[in-house]
Amino acid sequence: MAFLLVALGAAVGAPCRFLLDRWVQDVTVKNHPRRMPLGTLTVNVLGSALLGVIVGINNHEWSLLLGTGFCGAFTTFSTFAAQTDDSIREGWPWVAVLNILVSVGLCFSVLYLTYHLVA
Repeated sequence: MAFLLVALGAAVGAPCRFLLDRWVQDVTVKNHPRRMPLGTLTVNVLGSALLGVIVGINNHEWSLLLGTGFCGAFTTFSTFAAQTDDSIREGWPWVAVLNILVSVGLCFSVLYLTYHLVA
């Protein structure tokens, strides 16, 4: 049963990440050659907020479905790392540093705050 909950959450989380990331990028950065990866930042912050709520609720089934499944597929550390590396390789190290500071700071802050609001 646990496998099915995780799989179902992931099956919904991954397409949601893709669609939200594309939409944010389309709305915020039309034709700009180098930008802060706002789509990835958005999904990671929203995923951190949801994970904080789920951990605060402390329900095993919801943790599997939404925490491990949905948030695991919705948030993306690998894309964050790749975009940060791209910024450095393309000669935009300040974007990479800003991406790291803003993303990590926001995600941890949102996770902490939402957890403590619910718990």
